[in-house]
Amino acid sequence: MPLPKAELHLHIEGTLEPELAFALAARNGVELPYADTEELRKAYLFDDLQSFLDLYYGLMAVLRTEADFEELADAYLARAAAQGVRHAEIFFDPQAHTARGIPFATVVEGLGRALDRSEERHGVSTRLIMCFLRDQSAESAMATLEEAKPHLRRITGVGLDSAEVGHPPSKFAAVYEAAGALGLRKVAHAGEEGPAAYVREALDVLGVERIDHGLRCMEDPELVERLVRERVPLTLCPLSNVRLRAVDILEEHPLPRMMAAGLLCTVNSDDPAYFGGYVDDTFRAVHEALGIGQEGLRELARNSFEAAFLDGGPEEEALRARYLAEVAAYTFD
Repeated sequence: MPLPKAELHLHIEGTLEPELAFALAARNGVELPYADTEELRKAYLFDDLQSFLDLYYGLMAVLRTEADFEELADAYLARAAAQGVRHAEIFFDPQAHTARGIPFATVVEGLGRALDRSEERHGVSTRLIMCFLRDQSAESAMATLEEAKPHLRRITGVGLDSAEVGHPPSKFAAVYEAAGALGLRKVAHAGEEGPAAYVREALDVLGVERIDHGLRCMEDPELVERLVRERVPLTLCPLSNVRLRAVDILEEHPLPRMMAAGLLCTVNSDDPAYFGGYVDDTFRAVHEALGIGQEGLRELARNSFEAAFLDGGPEEEALRARYLAEVAAYTFD
């Protein structure tokens, strides 16, 4: 059994494997521009962020019904459980679906059905985080938050994703303030493509509790000191960083330096169907390429549970304590 861990940076649409994409396409009468799963899998070898996003959003056409979203989430949770995931905080992009005529309720209720039975079926506790697309307007984000209001029992927090450059966190200040007033937790992608200044904005303007990615914080020593002092978690995605050219090769990833600086780092898979591995594959990759030893891997796993949104009362804190005990007791092969 792999090391127990939480996954805190996972886009459910990014778990769409070619086989499932073709199955859903057949079920929903969608014609894909690929001859078969092998040709589609070759298309997953994209060149940069934009070519990835073009493929990523294009394939969403196969997701039409509640059953489709339920099947997508259940397939991820089965894989995650096999990779040692005990708790998953899952991003979804409602604007990418409502823009193609799929009702908000279809998306969130379909995902929710899989999440509702996740602990019983897979042994994985879950949270659902609704992301705003930062390359869309702030008004669109606010409208999405309004659409979410009847479904807040299913949604733990809000996030911010998609193309970062030119779309600073401050663009979404009003919608984050409104989300906070609804009691939603707040996270945001920052410092992946964008500069370290975006990390500061996410903290100071949006009031986020976690930074998704954040690797470019290393360009700002004062920011690093602040992140260490305030124990702000970073949800790093090393395989994603390499595939999207944020880092040239995995051996050059700053993760070891970030850990040595005292940052609260976690390791996650981001969009695993596209980026070459799920979360335990990522743990193995950083162990092999970056020389992170067993105690370093244990630290990353421990951090993942400490950074999780498991502080809603005694029952959730007990669950966190149980997961941390599993990490402490784990014996590496």
